[in-house]
Amino acid sequence: MIDRTLKALSLLLSYPSAELQAGMDEIGAVIAADTRIAPPTRDALRALARWLGQGDLCDVQETYVTLFDRSRSLSLNLFEHVHGESRDRGGAMVSLLETYRDAGFDPVTSELPDHLPVLLEFLATRPQAEAKDILEDAGHILRTLETRLNRRDSGYAPVFAALVQLAGAVVDNDAVAEMLKQPDDDPDDLEALDAVWEEAEVTFGPDPNAGCPQVRDMLSRMDTPINPAPSKRHAAE
Repeated sequence: MIDRTLKALSLLLSYPSAELQAGMDEIGAVIAADTRIAPPTRDALRALARWLGQGDLCDVQETYVTLFDRSRSLSLNLFEHVHGESRDRGGAMVSLLETYRDAGFDPVTSELPDHLPVLLEFLATRPQAEAKDILEDAGHILRTLETRLNRRDSGYAPVFAALVQLAGAVVDNDAVAEMLKQPDDDPDDLEALDAVWEEAEVTFGPDPNAGCPQVRDMLSRMDTPINPAPSKRHAAE
C-alpha cells in the first residue's frame, strides 16, 4: 500500500514543472487529510501547494534552484551532509541503490539515489514502521534543514517539519545544534559556487577496504556535519 502523504511530500520537494503544477490541488488535499501531521503544519503545506500550483512557473523554479541547488547547506542530497564529496559517499550510494533494487524499487530519474524526494518516493512503498525508522534516523538533518529554511522565511520549511512528525522522532538537539554551527552559504556567491564545482567528483563505487552499510546505518551516522557540495543539475539556469 502506498503512503500517499510521503509521495505528496516527495512531489512538493521535486523540481517544479508544469505537470507538477497541475497536480498541486490533489497533493494539497492528500496532505490536508493526514491527521498524523499537526494542523498548523498541514495548513502551511497547503499554502505551499497553492503557491507552487498557482505561481509563475519561472518564479517557482528560480526559488527552488536558489534554495536547493545554489545553497550547499540546504542540499536535498542527504549523504552530502555526511560525507561531502569523499569516497565514502560513493560506497554509501551503492548500498542505497542495492537497498532500492532489493525492494523492487527502480526510480526513473536523473537524480542521485540519496536525493530526498527519491528516498521519500521509496519510503512511500515500504511498511510504515520501516519508513518511520529511516526518517527518524535522519531526524536531526531534517530539523536542521527546517530551521535553515525558517531563517529564510521559506514556505518549504513545513515539509521538513511534517517529515519529523511522520517519523514520530525525538530529534537529537545536540546534533542539530552542531550542524547549525556551520554557516549558511550565500546562494548569490557564484564565485564560491564555481570553486565547489571544481572539486573532485564523487566516485560511485564501493571502497574495497570496507563493506557497504545498510540504509539505516548510513542515515544513523549523520551526526558529524560536513559542508555539502551543491547539485549541478540546474547550474546553467
